[in-house]
Amino acid sequence: MAEKRKSKVERNSSETRISVNLKIDGEGKSRIDVGIPFLNHMLDLFARHGEFDIELKGKGDIEVDCHHTVEDAGIVLGQAFRNALGERKGIARYGEAYTPMDESLARVVLDISGRPYLKYDVKMPPKKFEGFDYSLVKEFFRAFSIHSGTTLHISLLYGENQHHICEAVFKAFGRALKKACDRTRKGQGIPSTKGRLDS
Repeated sequence: MAEKRKSKVERNSSETRISVNLKIDGEGKSRIDVGIPFLNHMLDLFARHGEFDIELKGKGDIEVDCHHTVEDAGIVLGQAFRNALGERKGIARYGEAYTPMDESLARVVLDISGRPYLKYDVKMPPKKFEGFDYSLVKEFFRAFSIHSGTTLHISLLYGENQHHICEAVFKAFGRALKKACDRTRKGQGIPSTKGRLDS
């Protein structure tokens, strides 16, 4: 019987209090409330398209800025995936997805390599929507990459509407990460000639 790939992470600081319960082999069910409606929506899309069960709750100093909460959401999700995958035996390791949202098309390619790296080629005007600064999306993915140990390449091929661009990115991220986490190497151990995926 396959091991249950689950994880719980909590992070408390003077700026935020945030926790996540993650089940990698889920059904795309999510309960997300970090006090930022736009981020709640994006992470719900991520969970749904990745078929991950995620309960993410938190509070932060959003009266000052959303930066700390967005970054810490990326930190705890990254740590949760890293913990749930353990030694990463039997995983596909690599994942990719192209996802359209109306006029926008995003591409995400990633490697659960143990080597954090983010290439974020998504250009949007610095405009806020419902109090959310779209430049913070990059900070979310940077935090996730570092704390999950994932090489992450995110590209916007084209797009005009900022909301559509973000939706395409988060949906592609969920689908690419699902592929990388899938158990497609049963009996073949860790998918690396080094015999480990932690550095």
